[in-house]
Amino acid sequence: MYTASWRDVVRRDLFGPAPDPRDRPYRFIDRVVLVLFTAFGFRFDVRGSQHVPLSGGAIIASNHVSFFDFMFVGFGALPRHRLVRFMAKSAVFDHWFAGPFMRAMQHIPVDRKAGAAAFESAVRALKDGEVIGVFPEATISTSLTVKDLKAGAARMAVNAGVPIIPAAVWGGQRIATKGHKVQWRRGVPVTVILGEPLVHEPGEKPQALLRRTKAAMEALLDEAQRSYPDQPAGPEDRWWLPAHLGGTAPTPEEAAATDSVRAAGKAVTAERPHPLKRLAARLGRR
Repeated sequence: MYTASWRDVVRRDLFGPAPDPRDRPYRFIDRVVLVLFTAFGFRFDVRGSQHVPLSGGAIIASNHVSFFDFMFVGFGALPRHRLVRFMAKSAVFDHWFAGPFMRAMQHIPVDRKAGAAAFESAVRALKDGEVIGVFPEATISTSLTVKDLKAGAARMAVNAGVPIIPAAVWGGQRIATKGHKVQWRRGVPVTVILGEPLVHEPGEKPQALLRRTKAAMEALLDEAQRSYPDQPAGPEDRWWLPAHLGGTAPTPEEAAATDSVRAAGKAVTAERPHPLKRLAARLGRR
């Protein structure tokens, strides 16, 4: 296990011998993140960093269990001196505080109603040699298993001619995840595993590559879960384990049903006419 230290925060060679001057904002924020890691004493088990190429484009496709996963996955690529550009929902870029940082780090905004622009931006960045980070489940998995994946990551890999590096992250859900209060605690272990690159085979359809990606992510997540050094402190602490490992997290079926209800509720809210329009319709019927 590796615990970040103040020595790491000030290391001159943290980002390699000749980092790109344009990435100064990203490097500054990474050092701030290391301060956070040091202050909370996160214990990291990072495996497979060697699978991240030293140069050239690649996609890191990871599962998603906590609000901090992007920091943990990015940390996994740091030994190779690579900065990961994450695809994130556009609302984050509109936030008064987070937005300027997201833009300075050259992350990629995703408008779910008009995803073509984000797709094209990501493919262009991949062809320019960037490492793009995606959470193809599109949202945090409350079942703590790998949900069905969106096809975007596979399509980007095919279009840009780059490999997909499957990844698994585990442990961050104990601090901050969907449906639970944030629990700031010291010394939480966090496991990050990066798998062998998956290369698009000649004639292979994106859906086939997507199936291989999901299978690899599931295997890595299973490895991360079963080798995790901590166990629940008692029956009430089993919420951060999936049901198939004896935890009290929802089953994949229960989580999918809840997600469907939530999505339907948002759709109804979004489609509900403005009160003035409803009033006009009523007056028109009189």
